[in-house]
Amino acid sequence: MSNIKILRDLKPGQMGKVTKILGTGSTHSRILSMGIIKGTELKVERVAPLGDPIEVKLKGYHLSLRKGEAANIYLEVEE
Repeated sequence: MSNIKILRDLKPGQMGKVTKILGTGSTHSRILSMGIIKGTELKVERVAPLGDPIEVKLKGYHLSLRKGEAANIYLEVEE
C-alpha cells in the first residue's frame, strides 16, 4: 500500500516518487533546477538533528535541502 507524504516528514532510509511540488517563484524554480521533478525517485539519506538540512539521493547524486524546501515536495511512499 502506498500513500502520499511530505518529504520533510520522511525518515532516513525511506524512499518515494515525487507526485507534486508546491511553491512559487525562486523556491519552486530552485527545486526544479536541482532535478526534482514529478516522477523522480529519491531516498532520504540523512536528516540533521534539528531537521535542517535534509540530505537526499536522486539520480545518482546527493543533495541537501532546507526544511522549508522539503515541505513543498510531496512523495508517494511505499509502506
